[in-house]
Amino acid sequence: MKTFDLSGKTALVTGASSGLGAHFARCLGAAGASVVLAARRANRLQSLQAELAKDGIAARAIDLDVQSADSIHTALDAAGPLDIVVNNAGISIVKPALEMPEEDWDAVVDTNLRGAWLVAQGAARRWVAEKRPGSIVNIASILGLRTIGQVAPYNASKAGLIHLTRALAMEWARYQIRVNAICPGYIETEMNSAFWKTPSGRKLIERIPQRRIGKPEELDGALLLLASDAGAFMTGSVVTVDGGHTVSSL
Repeated sequence: MKTFDLSGKTALVTGASSGLGAHFARCLGAAGASVVLAARRANRLQSLQAELAKDGIAARAIDLDVQSADSIHTALDAAGPLDIVVNNAGISIVKPALEMPEEDWDAVVDTNLRGAWLVAQGAARRWVAEKRPGSIVNIASILGLRTIGQVAPYNASKAGLIHLTRALAMEWARYQIRVNAICPGYIETEMNSAFWKTPSGRKLIERIPQRRIGKPEELDGALLLLASDAGAFMTGSVVTVDGGHTVSSL
């Protein structure tokens, strides 16, 4: 039976400087992978690299701005041979659609969708040239399946990322490159923990069938399944981890 063992594998995680990205890096490292930490905040990456080293996890930090094609190309060259790519970098800007400036739309879509596309394409080109298999895990969102107000570009970018996942999976299966996505529901992180204690946060939690928000470690099973050989026959899959939120009644 295949397991989640990633020994001998190298995984690149974008947006690894904090939140889910940092957690995903730790999860993959604990499963045996060498981890390449990629983000814009070099100081945060260096701190995380040191923390991982204390736990016996091999990690390297590289600068990456997914809004820049040149930065992506340079980062992939610096990363060296990869087996796994986790497209986690993402942002959101909260404003009513009528008041959303073009530059805010561009920032969100360029990060969440265009950036993920360029990282995936860059990694896949290297895998095809090297004749080696690879696994791409795109971190989408339940907001690519359902929608809420005041985050129109985020909704659109995550919906686009889900469909991009399927399109790339179809095209790249012949090269033994798997492309899958995870759609997290509401997950507690350092950036949003205070919100869930507010009346608005508690109201949102009441709409989740499990009546709670998720913890980062509750995404580990989906991540390891899609990244490892345990998911070798999975490509184009979209795995929802949301406490039943997307199947709740309207």
